[in-house]
Amino acid sequence: MLGHKVRRLRRERGLTQAQMAEMLGISPSYLNLIENNQRPLTVPLLLKLGNAFDVDLQAFAEDEETRLLASLKEVFADPLFGTSDLKRQDFRELASVNPALAQAVVTLYQAYRETREDMETLAERVADRDKLQIVQTQAFPIEEAREFFHAQSNHFPEIEEAAETLWRALTVEHGDVFGALVDFLNREVNVRVKVMPGEVMGQSLRRFDRHSRRILLSELLPGSGRTFQLAYQIALLQHRDLLDAVTASHTFSVEETRRLVRIGLANYFAGAVMMPYQRFLDAARAVRYDIEILESRFNASFEQVCHRLTTMQRPGAKGVPFFMVRVDKAGNVSKRFSATSLHFARFGGACPRWTVHDAFRTPGQMLTQLARMPDGTAYFSVARTVTKSSGGFRSPPQQFAIALGCEVQHAGQLVYADGIDLQNTEAATPIGVNCRLCPRLDCSQRAFPPLNQRLLIDENLRGLSTYTFVPGAGV
Repeated sequence: MLGHKVRRLRRERGLTQAQMAEMLGISPSYLNLIENNQRPLTVPLLLKLGNAFDVDLQAFAEDEETRLLASLKEVFADPLFGTSDLKRQDFRELASVNPALAQAVVTLYQAYRETREDMETLAERVADRDKLQIVQTQAFPIEEAREFFHAQSNHFPEIEEAAETLWRALTVEHGDVFGALVDFLNREVNVRVKVMPGEVMGQSLRRFDRHSRRILLSELLPGSGRTFQLAYQIALLQHRDLLDAVTASHTFSVEETRRLVRIGLANYFAGAVMMPYQRFLDAARAVRYDIEILESRFNASFEQVCHRLTTMQRPGAKGVPFFMVRVDKAGNVSKRFSATSLHFARFGGACPRWTVHDAFRTPGQMLTQLARMPDGTAYFSVARTVTKSSGGFRSPPQQFAIALGCEVQHAGQLVYADGIDLQNTEAATPIGVNCRLCPRLDCSQRAFPPLNQRLLIDENLRGLSTYTFVPGAGV
């Protein structure tokens, strides 16, 4: 049942049901039944769809099911369901036969987890009456927004088209995109741009003054940041209807999520303006995805280039399907995007064996890693730290580690994989989603026991890992 994907594809191409039905050789009423999941998308129809619209059939048919299956496994690994006799096949059937219900289960579990965390926090506050206050967590809207981008494989054709239209309207001289955007805003939008001292802007890096029609940028922004912020503001000023139309195509549980998605789409637009799709893809292929060269060529930051690389999924002109993750020194994931089936954990940190954490030990140095997930899928990734100025001596700079990776079958296209035996996946570092979900019981870096294993408490036994488990006692 792929009705929601068929409907989204039709709307992306600007077709009516009658027009798409004619292209597929079926009646509009039958297409309507498919879109409403009252009829399955048969293999012959799927093939016609691939031929008519140049879509990746494997990604179209399987990616969402894989994502839902991973999410359901994560949900039902909770001790709450310890006595339930649920098998992998049960999850697979739910994800394939009724994906909407499967997503509803995941959403309900997210709400349950957020509520439980709120109650635990509240209980701690109650213990100290001087600090008693109601705590409202914001994690759920953020995670829901991230899931939205993941479900779209982080590619939005209509945003790409709007960005390309703007690029054609710019007068870019000597690669000065910032100057071209300043000129465009003044000429076409009647908005002026002014770079302001850091002490005047305070904690703000960008501010739009509606009354004076001015965009104020902090002097603390680097050149790439100033260009990005101008393109972002243009998205809000000239393309808000488009951003709203994209968000309106999806149902969110809270309004905060819709606002976060709108911001994310405006950021997407900004990156697409700085790095136009075909020019950027051609350059990436020519330099074999050398991020530092792409930084220089497009006057962009390391993080901006990595983010843009995850969006290169246009049908008929696809780049390497990358995933990207940004973590801080404490291991918190503050940004993640993926055009792959790699599943990121939403409830807990990342695997400590992943090289993204090692990047903090060698600031500015590019690290590579061949890693293998418990399901046997091998990934190749690179990681490096980035530093962001926070505003002078009294505001310490922010430091993050960014990892960019892909499945190993694509890694040969990357300059970073030269000299690495990509076929020897047995030598790959075994990693997992996170400790709570990882089935590798022999891991010496395990921070928490897995949710589905029973601990063996023996005061006379000490192994390499902090935890030992009762043999064959998985729950």
